[in-house]
Amino acid sequence: MLYFANPIYDTVFKYWLEDERVVKILLSALLKKTVVEVEMRKHEYANVYRDKISMFRIDFAAKVREEDGHTHLVLIELQKTWLETETLRFRQYLGAQYANPDNMLKDNHLSSRGIPMVAVYLLGHRVGNIEEPILYVKHRSYDYEGNEVTQGLPDPFVESLTHESIIVQIPRLYSRVNNRLEKVLSLFDQTLKSDDDNRVMYIDESIYRDDPEMMCLINRLVAAAADAQVRQNMNVEEEFFQAIEERDTLIMQREEALKQQKEQLAEQGQQLAEQGQQLAEQGQQLAEQGQQLAEQKDQLAEQGQQLAEQGQQLAEQGQQLAEQGQQLAEQGQQLAEQGQQLAEKEEQLAEKEQRLSEQHSIIASSARQMKLAGIPIEQIAAITHLSPAEIEVL
Repeated sequence: MLYFANPIYDTVFKYWLEDERVVKILLSALLKKTVVEVEMRKHEYANVYRDKISMFRIDFAAKVREEDGHTHLVLIELQKTWLETETLRFRQYLGAQYANPDNMLKDNHLSSRGIPMVAVYLLGHRVGNIEEPILYVKHRSYDYEGNEVTQGLPDPFVESLTHESIIVQIPRLYSRVNNRLEKVLSLFDQTLKSDDDNRVMYIDESIYRDDPEMMCLINRLVAAAADAQVRQNMNVEEEFFQAIEERDTLIMQREEALKQQKEQLAEQGQQLAEQGQQLAEQGQQLAEQGQQLAEQKDQLAEQGQQLAEQGQQLAEQGQQLAEQGQQLAEQGQQLAEQGQQLAEKEEQLAEKEQRLSEQHSIIASSARQMKLAGIPIEQIAAITHLSPAEIEVL
């Protein structure tokens, strides 16, 4: 077994890539093309502090040989990070590459075109639910209808405005070795770590004795493990990783607490949903009742309209009857006055009849006495103006 420094540490990774042959082997595996020449350009190496860590970034200018034998220049933006919050910095670095005039080439017509660029991301974390450990992200061109356009491409102008990306999810590599790149990246497989020291990894070098390029990569990492400055820098990084682990543990605990709260809120939400359903049903019932009341209201309104019309008719009839009653009252008043007059006349007649009756009684009494006195009936009739018949019955 052979032990070597864990390339997950930035200081080891930097030491590893300071070897030109290592860079060629790694980039050739990533690009799936032979890298003939390579030049390390201006790069950023963010050292590790107790409370802060950035990303590791190196820019390369590589001359690549294609299958037909011709070579061309490619810019390679190599970035490695273990944090999931570096997306903005990735974009900022890419923007700086596009804006750098040194990344433009002059052609025979004095116009410039961009050097093709490939962005390589070595991530110490997983990307969403993507299970494939290595992703090649390439651009394509389409017409309006969505049909791919290949005629005239690749074109320098189009290539100057786009770039390709290679995304490596190191945690998803495990012991997977299906191709040349996965074989090279297997040196990042954290299952090879020592149980006692995360900074050291063990490997059976006999597996790679027939592969001089892999042995070159391994020997460089072995040299890193023997370098005192590298070991010191690894110790500093290890302290940070422990702080990160403690932070992640705290985050997990908080996430668990949030999960429980979320479940409680979900239950409460379910209860509220059920209550809402009940209220909705009650609302539906009230709506139906309201509809019925509205219909009844409409019916009552129609009936009220009819009653109002009937009332109007009755009012008109009442007005007519009132006018007739007024007329009858006036007629009655006239009849009353006439009746009063008749009553007075009747009373006068009654008085006359009374007087006449009294006179008749007196006359009859006188006629009776005269009849008793033997006065002839004709004479009595002449005196009393009674008829002989009336005198006979006295």
